[in-house]
Amino acid sequence: MARFHALRVVAVDRLTDDSVALTLAVPPELRQDYRHAPGQHLALRRTVDGREIRRTYSICSPAPDAEGPRELRVGVRLVEGGAFSTYALKEINVGDEVEVMTPAGRFTLRPAPGRYAAIVGGSGITPVLSIVSTLLEREPTARFCLIRGDRTTASTMFLDEVADLKDRYPERLQLVTVLSREEQQAGLPSGRLDRERLASLLPALLPVTEVAEWFLCGPFGLVQGAEQALRELGVPRARIHEEIFHVDSAAAPARPVPAPAHSTVTARLDGRGGTWPVEDGESLLETVLRNRPDAPYACKGGVCGTCRAFLVSGEVRMDRNFALEKEETEAGYVLACQSHPVTEKVELDFDR
Repeated sequence: MARFHALRVVAVDRLTDDSVALTLAVPPELRQDYRHAPGQHLALRRTVDGREIRRTYSICSPAPDAEGPRELRVGVRLVEGGAFSTYALKEINVGDEVEVMTPAGRFTLRPAPGRYAAIVGGSGITPVLSIVSTLLEREPTARFCLIRGDRTTASTMFLDEVADLKDRYPERLQLVTVLSREEQQAGLPSGRLDRERLASLLPALLPVTEVAEWFLCGPFGLVQGAEQALRELGVPRARIHEEIFHVDSAAAPARPVPAPAHSTVTARLDGRGGTWPVEDGESLLETVLRNRPDAPYACKGGVCGTCRAFLVSGEVRMDRNFALEKEETEAGYVLACQSHPVTEKVELDFDR
């Protein structure tokens, strides 16, 4: 089960005017707990006026060896009005301690020979940086095409880190940068990476259908457009992995869910179970949290997937889902933060 530990901040690196990278030291006794696959994320939390705030940030450092990581590095971009991102950019200093959940997430790559590619926007580079660096280091014949979109050069996160990777693996890393608000002296014209542009651009860059796995990460619109372009170009859905960082509620409105007058949820968590009544309007996660504060969650927005649970029995409806793959939902998994009971009894298993 996911657990929080206090980790010490050993570096705060300014990446752009509105983003930083936080480096966290992992003591020897916790290194196995913080072993992570390339592409996974961490939930960070703080308490303000008695209210717990959690936010999820992707790990940008390469996956560790069998001993586990000595340090973890995450990228944080300022979100307007963001309770945690504002704190991270303006208040966190070297020497501070931050409560950090053990790694989670399924937007991952198992390094293997072959050709891989990613389409990212803005801070979507963060998990892909871990994926690219781990793959190219561990698989000497693997190749990676990284297509990234940003507003301007000055707003581009991890600019130096990606350039260093390109210098280290010039023949195996293909880097394509598109800026939407700034003309480049060389390379592609400025503009957004939308479906139409990607559909014409991708075949000119690489043999699209020969790519073993595609990784799409960034705002909802970019990921949605990139998936549509890839499907039009003949890429099977099973080869496409997605992680969405920002979802416009207008673009993906939550659906009202009719609920039975009286319903209960039975949940198994860390080997222990319990049954509790679902209050009017509550998600199943909210019900479980009232009785089991150790239930796993991070964003509560249907994006990170930390609250994934197996639906043992009963029926639920999810308001939205931007974290689970089709194969996972077909296998019976749901996002507890977005799930509401449709039947009078619902049973979840967070351990499966």
